[in-house]
Amino acid sequence: MIPDYSHITETPGLKASEDQFDKTYHRYHFARQFSIDKEVLEIACGSGMGLGYLAKAAKTVTGGDIDEKNLSFARKHYTNRENISVLHLDAHQLPFPNENFDTIILFEAIYYLEKPEKFIEESYRVLRKNGTIIIGTVNKEWDDFHISPFSKKYFSAKELYQLLKNKFNAVKIYGAFPIEKGLKAGVISFIKQFAIRLNLIPGGLKARGYLKRIFMGKLIDLPAELEDNSISFSEPVELPVNAVIKEYKILYAVATR
Repeated sequence: MIPDYSHITETPGLKASEDQFDKTYHRYHFARQFSIDKEVLEIACGSGMGLGYLAKAAKTVTGGDIDEKNLSFARKHYTNRENISVLHLDAHQLPFPNENFDTIILFEAIYYLEKPEKFIEESYRVLRKNGTIIIGTVNKEWDDFHISPFSKKYFSAKELYQLLKNKFNAVKIYGAFPIEKGLKAGVISFIKQFAIRLNLIPGGLKARGYLKRIFMGKLIDLPAELEDNSISFSEPVELPVNAVIKEYKILYAVATR
């Protein structure tokens, strides 16, 4: 039975912290440089918040997700966008012919997959020669990392590299959102780790929003579509692939077919 991922997906109008919104914008801004004049596939696109942002640079953008509730937001919002299509799909068995896309994107979803190796094989199959795959994920070696409902397996930088290198060439791992220092960051980290140990963090994003408001103040309404220059962008830092990485909250893997 497929879980109801809509409860843990960023959807329009959902309350989010500034940090959460910054991470969402950052991942799509990072991916857009690999989308210029390309045919792009985003797997696990959720409500499609980043599809329009990518489509401003790409030739075409296809967004796919296994959850129909999530797709309903994207279908409604992008109804009349000629270079954007939205469809239901399973990341383990992609409904496309061989060598069909230039760029494949998977953000914050690798840890929900039953068989991530099968996803890698399928991505390799539908990517064109010299095509690019981009995976973004929370770093499981970050001290404040916590597990999301329905998740199967999280990856370290080394594990993400190993997952890709068996199929792809020129695999690079990047870190983003370095760990903050200082009193405020230390207090927030302490509270979060305390809540994780006592299992006090709600599973759904809506419930988490209420908790964030208590500790972080005013929250942001997530948009249906990301806009240019929503935040100042800091380039991710390339990381060694055989080291323990605790200094960054987010990892990106970029590999070429």
